[in-house]
Amino acid sequence: MNSFILLSLLFLVRTALGVDENFTICSVPRTCGKLNITFPFFIEGQVEPRCGYPGFKIHCRNNKIPILSLPDGDYIIDDIFYQIQSLHVSRAERDAVCSHSIRNISLPEDRYYLDPRMSREMVLLFNCNLTSRSTLELSKYKIDCGDESANNSSLALFNDDPKLNFASGYCVKTVVAPVAFDHKGVGAVGDLLNGGFVLNWRASNCSACKTSCGRCGFDRRSYHFKCFCPDRPHAWHCTPGTNKMGLKLRLGIGSTVALLILLFCIFVLCRRHKQEHVSSSNFSSKSDLENSSAICFGLLIFSYNELMEATNNFDDHKVLGGGGFGTVYYGKLRDGREVAIKRLYQHNFRRHQQFVNEVEILTRLRHKNLVSLYGCTSRRSRELLLVYEFIPNGTVSDHLHGDRAQSGSLTWPVRMSIAVETATALAYLHASDIIHRDVKTTNILLDDNFSVKVADFGLSRLLPNDVTHISTAPQGTPGYVDPEYHQCYQLTEKSDVYSFGVVLIELISSMPAVDISRHRHEINLATLAINKIQKCAFDELIDTHLGYKSCEQVTGMTTLVAELAFRCLQQEKELRPSMQEVLVELQIIQSDAYELEKVQQEEHTDCEVMTSIRPPPSPLTGDQIVLLKDIRQPASPISVTDKWISQRTTPNASE
Repeated sequence: MNSFILLSLLFLVRTALGVDENFTICSVPRTCGKLNITFPFFIEGQVEPRCGYPGFKIHCRNNKIPILSLPDGDYIIDDIFYQIQSLHVSRAERDAVCSHSIRNISLPEDRYYLDPRMSREMVLLFNCNLTSRSTLELSKYKIDCGDESANNSSLALFNDDPKLNFASGYCVKTVVAPVAFDHKGVGAVGDLLNGGFVLNWRASNCSACKTSCGRCGFDRRSYHFKCFCPDRPHAWHCTPGTNKMGLKLRLGIGSTVALLILLFCIFVLCRRHKQEHVSSSNFSSKSDLENSSAICFGLLIFSYNELMEATNNFDDHKVLGGGGFGTVYYGKLRDGREVAIKRLYQHNFRRHQQFVNEVEILTRLRHKNLVSLYGCTSRRSRELLLVYEFIPNGTVSDHLHGDRAQSGSLTWPVRMSIAVETATALAYLHASDIIHRDVKTTNILLDDNFSVKVADFGLSRLLPNDVTHISTAPQGTPGYVDPEYHQCYQLTEKSDVYSFGVVLIELISSMPAVDISRHRHEINLATLAINKIQKCAFDELIDTHLGYKSCEQVTGMTTLVAELAFRCLQQEKELRPSMQEVLVELQIIQSDAYELEKVQQEEHTDCEVMTSIRPPPSPLTGDQIVLLKDIRQPASPISVTDKWISQRTTPNASE
């Protein structure tokens, strides 16, 4: 009988794991240097053409430099912005201007185009005769190549310069080259040309396919776009239910196997310890489990009666807040310690599982920016209770848009420190192979010095070694949940990165993650932020009370944080930075701020960038400096507070 069950399970697993070859091949992530290369692009010699789109082949020079070949020459790809279908490129030949080898850019019009809002044209004029008096005013446009004379000069003007037609009459050769739009003047022509420009592309829209958890590709025989799905290729998107049913089958099989193993372990443990435990329905009986000096997982085991006494019989006036799984009370222990006590809503298997999960995770972690767990009740107690350190100054959410929100209460320096300390805590979790899964401003506590304590690990998951993701039904708080996790049921560390991106936007905007009073397309703060940042409408996003526009330094720093948040909020997880990369970027911004403060103190300016109430940020380690060089862009537990408004996590039937 046991053999039959095992064979049946193996057969089901093999059937469930069978996927289409195209889907498997095109699911392998590819990189060239620091860039993720995905549809419509494909790397020649590394990725099959079916995983890309015709005309979007990339050469990976020396396995680190992505090269795009256009009719007029090779271009280095500095960055790719998949969401807006554009890429930043620069000429591979750096001295093309003075060597006169530069040519007019030639774009396959059915593939690439220049957006005048992002790029502008520079006109290069060669072999110009500037010997006459009337041409003296053109000298300011001259290109310094060192070996030219008055009757053989080179000029550079933008295409909208009123002197262009006049200058063209004195020159023999004309070349038009695009540069980035944000340059206000011609300046050093070589620097402008080498700085590159933004190129937009045209290709079949991949969003519907990606949203349905498919892999975008191209059928060379029919010469049509294809969406490669686990079952077979589809025209535009995977059939509704195809992926989720397959996933549910896998989850069902995994749950069945886990349940069988669990039952077996319970059976063995019961046989081994049946003489050591005595069953009793009287939970209030005096036993070692109701002795506050007992230890479990390295924690104190508190009696139910002691915690009931600490909260005045769980008085409603002692409630600090609540979440998706329990209510948090303020309590005072017999030894005088102030604590926060989380009381789980129900004493059933699922709440027991969440209780054990939080205890096991917090007992293995020790970090100054993580809330400390003092102890708990026995798992066989009348109720499941967790006892945390009490953090008196509320949550970040309280100070941004809750009971504690006051103009100027959270200055930009304090918000910057909150961002860095939260990123430090999350990077520590990820280094410990733990995914928080419920990062939000109501789970970021603040002490009296506004130092961060990240809380609420009830939904957290331990990522096994050599595993890139966990397949699990989506859980979290609306407005913070990673859209790819929600669509594809795959939880990764990048899911926390997305949630932290929302937190960053809250810090710079002072707006809540979800607000139904906003326009229907802007109810979700992440969507609002992406739209504003794409349009460079930072003034419509960043809170002006922070000093945006009125203080140049704050304007620069908040804009940099907004751009970093934009990268964290990318729909595809591969396009988001790691939490460690985010931390390093924030530390750099904060370090620059302290340097600015020194200058301002010397100049006696009134623009507050940093304050002396906090020590300066720790210097970067060698590893962080190396990491920073790799990531700099060439282009652009339940809360324990004394007043906590509930923003409840969405529980789900599956964890």
